[in-house]
Amino acid sequence: MDISLSDIEYTRLRALFERSLGIDLPDSKRALVVNRLSKRLRLREMSTFAQYHQLLISGDDPDELQTALDLITTNETYFWREHKHFEFLRDSILTRWQSSEAFRVWCAASSSGEEPYSVAMLLDDSIAVRPWEIVASDISTRVLKQAQRAVYPMDRATKLPDPYLRHYCMRGINAQAGQIRVSQSIRRRVQFRQINLCADLPDDLADFHLIFLRNVLIYFDQARKNEVVERVISRLCVGGYLFVGHSEALQGFAPRLCLVQPAIYLKLS
Repeated sequence: MDISLSDIEYTRLRALFERSLGIDLPDSKRALVVNRLSKRLRLREMSTFAQYHQLLISGDDPDELQTALDLITTNETYFWREHKHFEFLRDSILTRWQSSEAFRVWCAASSSGEEPYSVAMLLDDSIAVRPWEIVASDISTRVLKQAQRAVYPMDRATKLPDPYLRHYCMRGINAQAGQIRVSQSIRRRVQFRQINLCADLPDDLADFHLIFLRNVLIYFDQARKNEVVERVISRLCVGGYLFVGHSEALQGFAPRLCLVQPAIYLKLS
């Protein structure tokens, strides 16, 4: 039997997710919320979203709140997404990187890992003889576990350059046919962490030369978006780059950020 979600129940859930994630779910997302959370209600033997909301705010089961947050977070991605970003990184940043210090990258909304692993492949190919580091973070523990496992359907890698697919990925056989796994040499170079961009960032998260903040700002209102960007770029070196999604124009950050090309910003101060 389908479980309906009343206006007042949806309003309460929206407020909870806004407090926890900084995401404001519009009315158009109501069907998504019902679809993703109904199974949890049935599993907990609940007949209304009001009961489920009460469980989430009670503090009696923090693991259930994390599960709900994981389910609500949208995590659709694939390897080599927005290929012009990777081309700019290779041709305009890495070719000029002469420093002996480690080139540090933060993938701040890494989802299930395709983005940071794509970056790791490019860094290994382009500056393998120099040190580099990647930190990849997400609020969802569910997708972070997927990322650490590093097993993906083959169709997630259709945009990945063939040399990278051959060199850095292992193709599954028999029961694993149609899947790939990122090689251990790349997996071990990416550090995954759970980080909420709407809260204070860890003190040890700093001094990055490049930050990917792609396809996450679209879920925030303007005020929250500004807070997140300000928080993130405080960890970006002067002269470093911020990559956002192509539908995510930034406003109000001049002269600190300079638009270099679509969705790529240079930190000036």
